[in-house]
Amino acid sequence: MCNLYRMTKTVDEVAKLFAVEADRGANFVAEVYPGYTGLVVEGGRARAMTWGFPLVLTGRHGQKLKPKPVTNAREDKLHTAFWRDSFTHRRCLVPASQWAEPEGASGQMTRTWYGLPDSEVLAIAALWRPTAEWGDCYSLVMVDSAPQMAEVHDRMPVLLRPEQRAQWTEGSADEAFALCRTWPGELTVERTRDRWVGGGTVPRQEPLF
Repeated sequence: MCNLYRMTKTVDEVAKLFAVEADRGANFVAEVYPGYTGLVVEGGRARAMTWGFPLVLTGRHGQKLKPKPVTNAREDKLHTAFWRDSFTHRRCLVPASQWAEPEGASGQMTRTWYGLPDSEVLAIAALWRPTAEWGDCYSLVMVDSAPQMAEVHDRMPVLLRPEQRAQWTEGSADEAFALCRTWPGELTVERTRDRWVGGGTVPRQEPLF
């Protein structure tokens, strides 16, 4: 599942690309991790939300634990209780430049970035909802991965073409669900020496994977 993506455009640039208004007070980071603030296109605006629906688990002694951000919704789970209301009533778009997956041996995993050729910004299908814990939150919708990344991860985000965006956000649940398909075209693949966790890079004498 996707736990890191980057968004390198400004809110004004995103608003122009998606033909919506810009919330110029929106604060978001260029590299978005679970629980961070990212940019979302919803209701005719580009605005900031927290990445991840809060999931409150119960500890061994019945105590409520700290909420955990659930950042991805599998397409085969969209009609279950946790996601159903948001999928039916609150679909949105998440602009992204690329998303990343860990690649390599355990303990030496590096970041591999995926995107689309000749595309400034990806439009990822997503859901959102208001929460008491973190305000408005969003989660990306996931499907089976494309062949180009199948050896790295078995899931990838739902990517939408410009002509499909309105169907996702404004169509019926059935019309939106029809878009939950693996991207059929080419992906760009950028392998790096940046470590997946812990910071730093893999020394050049070490193989990337």
